[in-house]
Amino acid sequence: NDSLTFDGVFDFELLNADGTVLKRWSVHNKMTNASLAVISGLVGNVDAQTAFTHAANGSSATAVSASHTTLQSENSTNGLARTTTTESRQTITQTNDTLRFVASWTATGAGGTIEEVGIFNAGSSGTMLCRALTGTTTVAATQVFNLTYNLKFVGN
Repeated sequence: NDSLTFDGVFDFELLNADGTVLKRWSVHNKMTNASLAVISGLVGNVDAQTAFTHAANGSSATAVSASHTTLQSENSTNGLARTTTTESRQTITQTNDTLRFVASWTATGAGGTIEEVGIFNAGSSGTMLCRALTGTTTVAATQVFNLTYNLKFVGN
């Protein structure tokens, strides 16, 4: 029997405006049930699925569930709104076995609190690939919140 699993890890950085690292940490994610239909459609080129190309963050610490379809309280102001990601393939164990998403936010105004993150296939609404809790992270004006998400595909 063939098998395919996903191992997704978010790496975060919080930086001052001058680039000084204030904090670095990592967390595992939870894939959403809705994302599985998109992934199978992309692999088979069926039903014109849209690739995942956006990242969002939010202020809810609600426990992660595979049934979630959105962030529980998505941030949309003070420089923390949903943004496009840069995608690339990486080699961890086998050639190009990992898909990497990179995004960055620079807080403005009052900044905000980040408790949750997700990867999406649209600039608004869309299907959420995965969600993770960051732990309470306060991002002040001019500080930068960086996200790197590595989704490793593991076969057999």
